[in-house]
Amino acid sequence: MSDSPGWASPGSPPPENGRNDPAPAEPQAPPQPPAPQGWQSAPPPPPPAQPGWQGAPAPAGWGGWGGWHPHTFAAKPGVIPLRPLGIGEILDGAVSTARAHWRTVLTIALGIAIITELISAVAMHTWIGDSSGIAALEEKPNPTDEEIRDAFTDLAALASVTSVVALLGSVLATAMLTIVVSRAVLGREVTVAEAWADSRSRLARLLGVVLIVPLLSILAVGVPVLLAALTGAVALAVVAAIGGGVLAVWLWVRFSLAAPALMLERQGVLAAMRRSAKLVSGSWWRVLGVQILVLVLLTVVGGIIEIPTSILAGIAAGNGGDSFFQGTTSDMTWTYLAVAGIGSVISSTITLPIGAGVVALLYIDQRIRREALDLELARAAGLGDQGRES
Repeated sequence: MSDSPGWASPGSPPPENGRNDPAPAEPQAPPQPPAPQGWQSAPPPPPPAQPGWQGAPAPAGWGGWGGWHPHTFAAKPGVIPLRPLGIGEILDGAVSTARAHWRTVLTIALGIAIITELISAVAMHTWIGDSSGIAALEEKPNPTDEEIRDAFTDLAALASVTSVVALLGSVLATAMLTIVVSRAVLGREVTVAEAWADSRSRLARLLGVVLIVPLLSILAVGVPVLLAALTGAVALAVVAAIGGGVLAVWLWVRFSLAAPALMLERQGVLAAMRRSAKLVSGSWWRVLGVQILVLVLLTVVGGIIEIPTSILAGIAAGNGGDSFFQGTTSDMTWTYLAVAGIGSVISSTITLPIGAGVVALLYIDQRIRREALDLELARAAGLGDQGRES
């Protein structure tokens, strides 16, 4: 559905790849009379507030959290109603996508999780379990300089391999699962092959976004702290660290919708980042709240799964149940890594689709609020000109 009406931003230039891939064959709906200017024009003003449940309008940026006010009726061709969404509806839409398209979602998430965990387990066993340098740091109170160098070399190698593998897995999962969500919104089926075909041409650009946004956040903290440290003033360095941290969070939220903008609008890296900044503008606090809530939720879910399996891994490896809290290199046996890896795979299989789904639906929600995308999606879903109704 990459080229179905609706995903291109209002007044946007043609996609940078210079082509439009044909959309999947769908049964053609009866022709509809053209609507004047379509969804690109400003949406109609809301009806005046009535006494009773509606009350005063929500403050700018915080609306749509799914409070007690009633929602207007809207068509629901897929996993979400085509109207501004509350936080509960965004979470429910992500979970509903995983349920409705469980074969596709499970194949993508489980496949990426297994490959990522296999490579990480081999790397940990190679550079941690068999590392004489790290073992010397644990066992000797005064290790030699050579043992310290060996330990840091092994840790650097492990960090490099696992970071690259996690990055590539995250890019691939985000790309393919965003396509799945975009189909699920319209109630359309999608296979793994279709998700791959629709996303593979944009993987390199998505990798650019995934690299640039964290780099900007790191520079936002690192540069002020470095400059303050050169002055030798500790208080100034602390203030610089706090200010840089605030700036880093602001940049992260501002560009947090760049990935779905790139995937669905077929834009380049910088264009996608500009689109994210435009969509987040005026709703920064709301986007921050949703992102933090989902991050905490996924962290808790991952911990509930991975901590017990890590304890079981220590018992299975013969190191005792408390070996998880000790964290020694003697734990890095193949038995320990296999059992702990099972928990990590299960955790990633659950959290990857939810995380990618929430970001994609948050992007769609922001476009519905700012650009009346719901009207265009209703037409793309074969519902004619149905939109939000009272």
